[in-house]
Amino acid sequence: MALKMAENKSSANLTKRDFGSFHASNVEELVSMSEEEYLPPPFPFEQPNFLHFAKHFPVGSEAKKELFFIEEETTFLNHGAFGAVMKASLQVAQKWQVHIEKQPLRFFDRELLPHLAFVTRRLAKFVGCDATDLVLVPNATTATNTVLSSLNLKPGERVFFLSCEYGAVKKNLEKLRDDTGVITQQACVKFPLASQEHLLDLVRSQLLPNTCVAIFDHVPSNCPFVMPIKELTAICHENGTRILVDGAHALGCMTLDLRSLGVDYYTSNAHKWFSAPKGAAFLFVQRDLQKQTRPLIISHGFGSGFSSEFIWSGLRDYSPFLAMHTILDFHEAVGSEKIYQQMLTLTHDAGLHRSFGFFISSIPLTCVQLPDAMYSKYPAVQYSHAECIQNALFHRFNIEVPIKAIDGHLYVRISCHIHNCIEEYQLLAECICTLTEEQYLYVNIPI
Repeated sequence: MALKMAENKSSANLTKRDFGSFHASNVEELVSMSEEEYLPPPFPFEQPNFLHFAKHFPVGSEAKKELFFIEEETTFLNHGAFGAVMKASLQVAQKWQVHIEKQPLRFFDRELLPHLAFVTRRLAKFVGCDATDLVLVPNATTATNTVLSSLNLKPGERVFFLSCEYGAVKKNLEKLRDDTGVITQQACVKFPLASQEHLLDLVRSQLLPNTCVAIFDHVPSNCPFVMPIKELTAICHENGTRILVDGAHALGCMTLDLRSLGVDYYTSNAHKWFSAPKGAAFLFVQRDLQKQTRPLIISHGFGSGFSSEFIWSGLRDYSPFLAMHTILDFHEAVGSEKIYQQMLTLTHDAGLHRSFGFFISSIPLTCVQLPDAMYSKYPAVQYSHAECIQNALFHRFNIEVPIKAIDGHLYVRISCHIHNCIEEYQLLAECICTLTEEQYLYVNIPI
């Protein structure tokens, strides 16, 4: 106990007032300290321990029961949508919420910012960047809005993106075009992809010299495959174009090394594959662009540095950020590569060999084409056809999985997390065969 008190005192000595009325707001100093100088703040309660998972960790139905809240009767194959939080992480978030209310002023004035700096340091190390280049945001949508609003684009300046870009980003670009007069240029990607080089050639041929910024999904949501971000970054920079990468699906399903990618801006969600509580994500910004990248919400940290400007956005629930320690601890105990490999192996077993796209095998999210007999009589496949099948799977079989209409075909997009098992995908295949044999689409949507 004496040692713990001494450590706590030393940690407290690292903090001091910097901005606002906070007694511990020297955020720039806390995120920039070397590992030798830095001493983490003490947790107010005991953290979960996952060391017993080092040799063997739960997968499939065992993981679903032990590590997640997902109801047993649901076949949940859509982790890629809004994720599914790990039990331990949500429980830690709830403990933080209770701790806050025991003495709110102590927490917000003296504890919160040092703890946010601590998790920022750990997360930055996990994704391969400096803590001074990464800030916490509620979600990837906030991050992309932040970057686009900070560019101060002028009439006639150009923004480049692909047709498979996330829908919310496209909406953002529509508003940006209407408000500022910028030119939004969409390059059309056809599926199935021929090769990685085909995609790169498309960008090389259509990216114009006066393009201010290019936006790419690291993993497109509707038609998942891994974009060759490092090569796309090189093309953009040779063209004098900044690159913003929406990696909403990346954190927790693939190894990230932001230094090696060389992108200007990068964001990812923690609630999806990382399985943290909803409301946690990050934004990475190259150092030479940080002064002009301002948060959407201006508060006490404004003018005190990049990290300080983003770390406090007013009084709200910061517990999802603080609970990310739990997921980081889980990955550290089990080994991230073991987790990724488990998900990837299941993806292969679940039918990856029948899927479309290039380099899909490197992520646990993929599309598998539905039988032509299910919909081939229609002159054109529409969203309504996909929705009809998705609703049938949900209401009749309690299977949660999205159906996508892409370039004249219907696909089922499957997610494969550690709580899934091969029997769930076998059930999905049986139900799709049943709907095909019943001519379900033709009965419900006449030709």
